[in-house]
Order: sequence, then C-alpha cells, then structure tokens
Amino acid sequence: MVDDLRKSVEDLEPPTCEKCHVEMTWYHSQRLLAQPSFISHYFQCPSCKRVKELKTEMKRGGEQKPPRLSAPRRTGRSVAA
Repeated sequence: MVDDLRKSVEDLEPPTCEKCHVEMTWYHSQRLLAQPSFISHYFQCPSCKRVKELKTEMKRGGEQKPPRLSAPRRTGRSVAA
C-alpha cells in the first residue's frame, strides 16, 4: 500500500497557488475509504499556507493476486531427531 502511494506521488505535477502563483509543496497523501482505487494528495502553498487537494486513480495492470506462500514438500518419510 505504501508503494502505491509513493508511486502515485512521483507522477504528480505540483499545482500552483491561485493567490501567490507559487508552486505548492506536497505534504500528505491518503487512500480514500469510500473509493479504495483513488488516492487524495494534499499540497500546501509555502507562502500563504492554502491547501489544495488532487485525486488520482491507482493504475493496476489487471487484478493481481499476492504470491502464494511456499513450504517444503513432505515426502512421507519421518526424520528422527
């Protein structure tokens, strides 16, 4: 989940403040509970402290299942200690 958030921020271009016309800085991202495929990113103006929210949709290459856990095969022979 953290990797999804990190990747989504890398692709974003920071917005400019409508009042100051300065590039805003990123300060927070979170996955939306109501829509889990969307992430909200919050940016803040360094001079006037206004906040702007951008929403992005997570891109997935198909629904992938997590890898299966593996264990050693049992051969039917018991090992004495």
